[in-house]
Amino acid sequence: MADLRAFFRCFSGCTGEWPLSLLSTRCPTCHGLLDVVHDLGPLRERSGASWRNLFDARRLDPTWPMPSGVWSKREWVHPDLCDEDIVSLGEGFTPLVPMPSLGAALGVADLWIKQCGHNPTGSFKDLGMTGLVSQVQRLRRLGHRIPAVACASTGDTSAALAAYCARAGLPSLVFLPAGKLSDEQLTQPLCSHSLTVAIDADFDRCMELVAAFCAAHGVYLANSMNPLRIEGQKTLSVEIVQQLGWQVPDWVVVPGGNLGHVTAIARGFAMAKTLGLIDREPRLLVAQAEQASPLYHAFCNRWQFVREVAGPTQATAIAIGNPVNVHKAIAELQRVDGAVEAASEDEITAAWTLGDRHGLQTDPHTGVALAALAKQVEKGRILPSQRVVVVSTAHGLKFGTLKRDFHLGEAAAQTAGPTSQPTANKQARRNPPLRLPPHLPTLEDVVLRKLDDAERAR
Repeated sequence: MADLRAFFRCFSGCTGEWPLSLLSTRCPTCHGLLDVVHDLGPLRERSGASWRNLFDARRLDPTWPMPSGVWSKREWVHPDLCDEDIVSLGEGFTPLVPMPSLGAALGVADLWIKQCGHNPTGSFKDLGMTGLVSQVQRLRRLGHRIPAVACASTGDTSAALAAYCARAGLPSLVFLPAGKLSDEQLTQPLCSHSLTVAIDADFDRCMELVAAFCAAHGVYLANSMNPLRIEGQKTLSVEIVQQLGWQVPDWVVVPGGNLGHVTAIARGFAMAKTLGLIDREPRLLVAQAEQASPLYHAFCNRWQFVREVAGPTQATAIAIGNPVNVHKAIAELQRVDGAVEAASEDEITAAWTLGDRHGLQTDPHTGVALAALAKQVEKGRILPSQRVVVVSTAHGLKFGTLKRDFHLGEAAAQTAGPTSQPTANKQARRNPPLRLPPHLPTLEDVVLRKLDDAERAR
């Protein structure tokens, strides 16, 4: 195979190519977003069948870094990296689980859940962060002065950045909207000893501040406007079809906030089709919370985007009113005839509690996706006979306080919009613990009655 090559190109169409060693995340000509572009000629020297065989063989290869779902596909991510540059925590190859009973409850016969919460820091963000921090490692090895790596975050990005920088011995800096993260999410960058700054503002303002700070002080920006993140995350698409025996689902449902992930997933499927691994691409459904749904409103308005101010929602990680990747996402959704759906706070709560009752540890953002799926089935866009993969973006244990407060009947600090309390939803069933005396007859009476009630409710 000839030498592989990847480079930056302006998403807006400016002429010119720039090396991946470029420290700015913006086009030098128009200051717009950049894309990573791969020279497909050398990649096409290997057939689709040969790529499938190679990726399947690497899936079983214990030689580092092949246990990584990202670096087992390194030619598609960053061909210039050598092994010593790679910063990995063993991300990727997360379970793809068939969920027929949950699917039946939502109206589809063939439902699969891609459990991205099983990544090292508990979310899909690890897939992109391993690629980005590995590039920083390479740049520092080549003599570039990079004092730190920084991001704005609603929780999961900061956890991933902090952990991967800690793994590499790099300083990290995170800007967080004060009071908008779960306790569990806030704890993660603290434990990785990232310099953590809580700002009295929403995510969109934190994003503006961190971008300005990085530009002024030579700090490397790690948010998804950096296209190296997308390169790692697009391997998720290959994982999905690989785990399905190289079969393509009809729909993939993705929670959407800053919209880098849906962009990455779409491009992963497109690259797999271009290189002959699959013969078609799935349609994509982006799921948003009603309180933060600028893409949904654009979809309803013939893709005309208007920035919004995100309202309070339990789906804190996607509470973004001005997504940085919105135009990339719109272009990909238009290309695959995708759709967007929004879910209310009541619908989100009903969905994640339903997922939990079917054995998942469902985060509220996956609740958004499940609720959106059910609504699209009801509207007739997604057919009951179609195969659907829902991307579960994070582990539910990141939201333990939210879940505890719901089941104990307490007012959860982070939940709900101003007019809709999820605790009032009749479909979302609480399951508080029983407090009983140490008296066997009483235990028998109460517990057996409860077991009978549960059996009748099934």
